[in-house]
Amino acid sequence: MRQLIFVHGRAQQEKDAANLKQEWIAAWEKGLAAHALTNPLPDDHIRFPYYGDTLAQMANGLTSAQAAQVIVKGPPPASAEQALMREMIAEIAAHEGVAETDILAELDPVVIERGPANWGWVQGILSALDRIRPVSTALVSLVTADVAKYLTDSGIRNSIDSGVRGAVLPDTEAVVVSHSLGTVVAYNVLMSRSGLFPGVPVPLFVTLGSPLAVNAVKSSLRPHTFPKPVGKWYNALDPDDVVSLYALTKKHFDTGGTISNHDKVKNHTSNQHGISGYLDDPDVAKRIFDAVVAP
Repeated sequence: MRQLIFVHGRAQQEKDAANLKQEWIAAWEKGLAAHALTNPLPDDHIRFPYYGDTLAQMANGLTSAQAAQVIVKGPPPASAEQALMREMIAEIAAHEGVAETDILAELDPVVIERGPANWGWVQGILSALDRIRPVSTALVSLVTADVAKYLTDSGIRNSIDSGVRGAVLPDTEAVVVSHSLGTVVAYNVLMSRSGLFPGVPVPLFVTLGSPLAVNAVKSSLRPHTFPKPVGKWYNALDPDDVVSLYALTKKHFDTGGTISNHDKVKNHTSNQHGISGYLDDPDVAKRIFDAVVAP
């Protein structure tokens, strides 16, 4: 029997890991019901490595609401993290149609004089993004902040990777399903940068709402190769999800392997990014089911 590993995304701190796991399972089961299918796995074969508190505490322990305010209105983070966030936020804004004139309209003359490399400019981008295409600036801020922390802070990265590694049942094929920041974590560890799956085949790797193709993210994860333990890679996104800007095609994320993309998800959550709106998609749910029941 195969195991199913769920690798969660951001904003999961101070939550009950067991309840979160059941939320993921319930959403998947809702998608399965569209095919008159039921969850075929016992609970101990569904693994949910929880790193929400690790990330929040190591990144200074603020709540999601407090952290969003710091990012949107407060002082800049550390330089390496700031640079990666600035690139990600600028690319998201450009993709959503925010022009430089729109950003300038949000800024005072002092910030404009200092130029686009300063943190005030980033805050102007977020304000313009919120005005032009109403999205959750908190979502954009928090996802980019957490991805930047993971990619630039080796202490945070190693702690999270170790936690995910500890959830894997030995000698059992693993179907890995990841979401948002979790897709970056899962890809990194599957690339054996931290030796996650030695000797454990991964017949299917699923990425949902993934920012992997955002330039600043993929530049931090070079080289781009197809993870050796992975048999097939399936990526799903909602076109209105501002975190997953691009499908993982050869144009946007060339690993030298084939990634199957499902870009017609209609994510029903308020920001088009929530995990329940991905796992209950019938196509996503069936792909996972087929992988876990395959002989």
